[in-house]
Order: sequence, then structure tokens, then C-alpha cells
Amino acid sequence: MTMGDKALKILQVLLKSRGFDGVLQKVTLLSASPGKVVCEMKVEEEHTNLLGTLHGGLTATLVDVISTVAFLNTERGAPGVSVDMNITYLSSAKLGEEILIAAHVLKQGKTLGFATVDLTNKITGKLLAQGRHTKHLAP
Repeated sequence: MTMGDKALKILQVLLKSRGFDGVLQKVTLLSASPGKVVCEMKVEEEHTNLLGTLHGGLTATLVDVISTVAFLNTERGAPGVSVDMNITYLSSAKLGEEILIAAHVLKQGKTLGFATVDLTNKITGKLLAQGRHTKHLAP
């Protein structure tokens, strides 16, 4: 099984969840390589806040879930438990816009893993949000 196949299977399981992760049903995997995952999503009404832009809580969920898929898409394959997550919101994504979510594992040590996630407008390339996610990885 290639890393892309592995990432796709992981994402499919998460997105079919009857739990909270089901909110990401419209996320599509574009590419995957060891420790890197790129997905896309069209901002639809259920993804927006009262202003009609991508909800900040959903942005945080995208950072959490897509970086976790990137962690799972490594040789180590450990999902870990969140220790710290930080999101910088730079611009809004409006209803109907397509966004790219690119996660990259920076480092996996003995017990901690570090990843970054960039959310960009698919058409303009404008950076919408940048997240940093630290996870405790089981040995």
C-alpha cells in the first residue's frame, strides 16, 4: 500500500465517522507522501459562521484532523494525542470558495511530534490560516 493509499483510507474512516469528525465529509484528498497530506474543500453553508465565511472552529478542526492524517501517513504511523494547537487566522474564506489544506509533519521525536497546516484559497493562493499542532506520540 502506498502512502497515498494509506492516507486516503485513514481520511475515509475519519470522514465516515458518526461523531464530530463527520463535519468534514466534504474534504477530498489531493495528494499524500510520507508526512505530507494535501486536501481540498469547497466552503458550503454548513461550514460558515453568521458572516458567511469559514467558521473558525471548523478551521481548527481542519488543522487538527488533517495534521493527524499526516502523522498517520508516516512510517511510524502514530496518531498521538494533542498537546498544543495554535491557529493564526489571516483572511476569510467565503461561501463557495475552494480551499486547500496542506499538512506537513516537521518532526517526530521520542514522545512529541510537530506539524504545520496551511489553509489557502485554491484559486488565488492567498494564505487564510496557518496552524501548528504538537502531539504526544506513544512509543
